Formats: sequence, structure tokens, C-alpha cells
Amino acid sequence: MQEKPRQLFAVFVAAPAPREEVPWRPPVDVYRTPDGWLLKFELAGVRLEDISIHRQGSRITVSGVRRDWALEEGYCQHMMEIAYSRFERTVELPWDPGDVRIRVEYRDGILLVRMSR
Repeated sequence: MQEKPRQLFAVFVAAPAPREEVPWRPPVDVYRTPDGWLLKFELAGVRLEDISIHRQGSRITVSGVRRDWALEEGYCQHMMEIAYSRFERTVELPWDPGDVRIRVEYRDGILLVRMSR
């Protein structure tokens, strides 16, 4: 009995591209109010001075960085689930609210962005 020749198949997969830092996207709730809009961003552990808010027409972008400020010398990570990096979230409202007053409040890890006439 003659043995059949064996064929080897090689599959070449492209190496992944170097990873760019992808900002995490905090959750947001958007409310229509009687005099404008309320946007609530969940930003637990982010300091107010590390947050930027920009508005262009109907687009509101909140960005910044969450830092690992509780780290002390001699600590070694065992498990990491919290994203300590840049973040960015853009909300597109259904229409440009025009000239509005923007007020910002930050408490208990929630950033409130109020836009009213």
C-alpha cells in the first residue's frame, strides 16, 4: 500500500497594527427640558479640572482624563478593570439649540451640563 503525500497548509495572518490609545466613552443620559437640555455624564473618579467641554452647533463634546490617583509606592497591580486613560464623548442634539447659557455641575461622579435660554 502506497502512502499518500501529506500536504501542509500555512495560514498567514497580518500582525496587528500598533495600538493607538483609544479613549473610553463614558455613558451619558440626555434630557429635553422645558427651557433647553440636560446632559448627565458618568465620570466616577475624574477630577473636575481634568474635564473639558466644547460645543459646536448641535454637538457637545466632553473629554478629559481619568488618572489612577489612589496608587501608592510599592503597589503592584493584580487586576485592573477601571479605565485610567483619556476619555471622550460627543452628543449630537437633534437641532442646534442656538444661543444658550451653559452651566456645569459636578457631584458624586456625575457631570451635569445644563443648556438653557
